Amino acid sequence: MGFGRRIARLALATALGALVALAGQPAAAQEASSAPRVSAGDGTLYLGGFPSRIFVIDEATTSVVDEIAVPNGSPRAMVVSEDRERFHFLDPTMQYLTTVDVASREVTDSFRLSEGNRTVRIRGFRVAPDGRTAILNLDTAVKLIDRFEVEPYRLVEVDLATHEILQELPWPAGQPTPRTRFLYSPDGEYVYHFGRDVIVLETEAFTEVDRWSLREPVEPGVGPIRFGFSTDLLYEEPGFFTNLFTLHDEAQDRDLMGIARIDLPNREVDFYTLGPARGIQFALAPGRETAYGLQSSIEGYEFWTFDLEQRRIGQRRQVAGRPRMALDVSTNGEVLYISSAGNTIDFYDAASFDYLDTLALDGDMTSGLIVIPSSPAP
Repeated sequence: MGFGRRIARLALATALGALVALAGQPAAAQEASSAPRVSAGDGTLYLGGFPSRIFVIDEATTSVVDEIAVPNGSPRAMVVSEDRERFHFLDPTMQYLTTVDVASREVTDSFRLSEGNRTVRIRGFRVAPDGRTAILNLDTAVKLIDRFEVEPYRLVEVDLATHEILQELPWPAGQPTPRTRFLYSPDGEYVYHFGRDVIVLETEAFTEVDRWSLREPVEPGVGPIRFGFSTDLLYEEPGFFTNLFTLHDEAQDRDLMGIARIDLPNREVDFYTLGPARGIQFALAPGRETAYGLQSSIEGYEFWTFDLEQRRIGQRRQVAGRPRMALDVSTNGEVLYISSAGNTIDFYDAASFDYLDTLALDGDMTSGLIVIPSSPAP
């Protein structure tokens, strides 16, 4: 009889322990205790993190397989080169521009332009497709005995081998600004500056060769396109850019959203509206037939599917979210990654938006997620 009571107490303790362990997991993880195994592809994920490293994550096993130690603090504003062979990123002080070789997973270069009492911060950068030069947006302050003297913003071209400033560049829009958005053409012969106009510059003296206004109404009664430009072009066709846009319908006094595909070499835009405007992150999927969206608002969080072939909105589903979420798509297009702010990456099924799993890192992330396929994306 006493032995039976001990067995019962042991079973109860085991069950309670399991409940306590489950209660310590994220709510989504509790809902997916019997979730299917993640099958995301055969690529590799890279993510900057504290204290001074880049996490290397195998997409097939959704596990950390390596870490790349980096100098000068945790990576910020990390991007991958056009050929997927190098990472470039800034340090937390925005003084050092560091380069990492993807294949060897080693730091190959790190430099700064600050000297003595002169602090030079890199507010933005864009590396040329050949990896030899970069455009830097510089913010300089000189520390004097009784004050700081802040110099005007500068736009320069830098030699990444010698770290020398090759030339001072004119501001494409005419006015210095702390934020600039550049994109090189695939052959590196032109660079596009995105603002209220798309300004096309040749890359010898960086003089303007063409200007493409986005300020003109697209048709009578409808305002101009308001368009966002991203640096992540993993699944995009070279020379093209696809994203959500908004415009104002003056006849009904409402904002509409749609999808625009920009052909940069030919200066053409193919666009169509989808409905009332929403604040949605946009992520193109492999093959460019589908894209996904993530709406984050005070009302909640919602996944969207965009059918790019049929030009319509597909499935939508509300999910349990968190503040500051970033959306990426796996290399096989079957899994959505949710990262940013914290130490976890959540995995969702792209077809059903069901929660699949969570990868917990042993340090907070400090950059956006970079997804690199094992072979070039289609």
